[in-house]
Amino acid sequence: MEKINIAIFVSGSGTNCENLIKYFATSERYRCALVVSNKPDAFALTRAERLGVPTAVTPKPQLNDEAVMLPLLRQYDIRFIVLAGFLPLVPNFLIDAFPRRIINIHPALLPKYGGKGMWGHHVHEAVKEAGEIETGMTVHWVTPVCDSGEIIAQYKVALSPEDTADDIAEKEHQLEMTYFPKVVEQVLDETFF
Repeated sequence: MEKINIAIFVSGSGTNCENLIKYFATSERYRCALVVSNKPDAFALTRAERLGVPTAVTPKPQLNDEAVMLPLLRQYDIRFIVLAGFLPLVPNFLIDAFPRRIINIHPALLPKYGGKGMWGHHVHEAVKEAGEIETGMTVHWVTPVCDSGEIIAQYKVALSPEDTADDIAEKEHQLEMTYFPKVVEQVLDETFF
């Protein structure tokens, strides 16, 4: 059986990206075939290259150019896109080209702490500031409106008043490391099989 190729879109360090590549390395059904970043200095690119996965850098002008992105994804026969810490809005032409084939991970329990400006540490600082007693991760479908797509899965973790924003980030990150690859695989199974 020919494997289904996945692209991972990243902007930063790439711990989720590396986790996904390693998780699917032994899969009989799926392959992480391409890592795309809008930032040439994203450490995720180094992680991917070390693991033998091709990479591409597409700054905003290229990301928003159909004539660049669609041929790139066709070249690697990409059939599904996973956003793993990808900051730019996904252009509508990509959403149209991959209907219900693009998912995103968000480091909070959407709909809380989503939308413009709510990424990375900003999210955990907002959660701390609000005195939340729990936080978590959300995996959702990507739509033209930031962080508003239908929720696929959420996982929660309890917080204590003593937790700093860094503590909150670490607790939430542990959820990502544990659950994100499994959720991606489940979505792929439901999409393709």
